[in-house]
Amino acid sequence: MLVLAIDTATPAVTAGLVELEQGARHTLASRVTVDARAHNEVLTPQVLACLETAGRSRTDLDAVVVGIGPGPFTGLRVGMATAAAFGDALGLPVHGVCSLDAIAADAWREIADDSAELLVVTDARRREVYWARYRGTGRIDGPGVCKPNDLDAGEATVIAGSASHVDLFDLPVLPVETPSPAGLVACAAADLRAGIAPAPLEPLYLRRPDAVERSYQAVR
Repeated sequence: MLVLAIDTATPAVTAGLVELEQGARHTLASRVTVDARAHNEVLTPQVLACLETAGRSRTDLDAVVVGIGPGPFTGLRVGMATAAAFGDALGLPVHGVCSLDAIAADAWREIADDSAELLVVTDARRREVYWARYRGTGRIDGPGVCKPNDLDAGEATVIAGSASHVDLFDLPVLPVETPSPAGLVACAAADLRAGIAPAPLEPLYLRRPDAVERSYQAVR
């Protein structure tokens, strides 16, 4: 099964092709551009570059997986709209997954201790972080958004996520900063293999967007 994976929930604009087999995932191509203002310009070219690198065409795709946040409003909606457009055009199922879960999926590969508890944080702007906590069974708290000083790390023993925020916590840092194509697909792998229809895409904004519609009063 060939899966297109997309995430724009962080400053990293990520696209990749993952071959999903029974019990295994293989990343065939990946493109990442770290630029919080370039989501709209680079995402589709990255998808097309991945297809070219892998020697595949759009008609070879079987499904799409997209990170649904939490993330800033503008960047997040670019990724979700692009994923939905590919799904609509090609008649493919589009599975939305929590972007923090995708980071956690990669981070667990770096953890040897089954009793570990993982904290994942990403940049929420406004001097805040998006966060979630995990144990081996999956997410146990979050996602949420708050200032780093207000975040209760619980019993977390390691941390992963935004390089500019993980050092704010007194925890060992794992080298996983953003969602990878393989991590995104891992979060939807069970449903993909079972052929379960995806739920409607719902973004995890967690708060109102920065941009608000301006109101006008009628002039008499």
